[in-house]
Amino acid sequence: MLPSANEGDRALPRDGDGALAAALGTVATFDHAAHAVPCIDDALGLYAGMLGGRPVDDGVNARVGYRGVQLAFAGGERFELIEPLPGSRFLDSFFARHPRGGLHHVTFLVADVRAAIERAGEAGFDVVGVHLDDPARKEAFLHPRGAFGALVQLVEESAGPGAGAAVGVGLGAAVGAGEGGDAHSPGSAAAQAGRASTASRNADSRG
Repeated sequence: MLPSANEGDRALPRDGDGALAAALGTVATFDHAAHAVPCIDDALGLYAGMLGGRPVDDGVNARVGYRGVQLAFAGGERFELIEPLPGSRFLDSFFARHPRGGLHHVTFLVADVRAAIERAGEAGFDVVGVHLDDPARKEAFLHPRGAFGALVQLVEESAGPGAGAAVGVGLGAAVGAGEGGDAHSPGSAAAQAGRASTASRNADSRG
């Protein structure tokens, strides 16, 4: 049971109508959660066969090195399965800790990801995997160290919820930070975003 407001100085804040979040500019809509597995086809027996999920998107991100399948459920919720591509080292550290797989990240849609990055930095979260170059989809991640052990993805999509790929370009950097790498301090959100955008452009020029 959650403590009430008079049960000590550390009672949990309540903001059921979202007024506080709105004032901070970080109102978010839950989009999906992602489960990393060694083999998606094996996991579909559970999520599609037993639980009734309907595969609605199946794609490959060759740059990061993963395949992702999204499933839609009866209530409209979406769930994602991700697996590394053959020869990819993506998720190596994750599977070293969780050989059979496990919950990898949760994704929330925001109206303004730059504002969300700024607020997150001010609140002391480590912001990693920032990618702002794609006008249709901008994203950033909150490092698990400050997000209670979860890799939290924040996405701004110009075409509305569900329009983009389940996991974006920034995931590779976010995974590296979230799986034992050194995540840099967010500092200024503008500086963080600028560094990430430059890195992304450099990567594109090399590719």
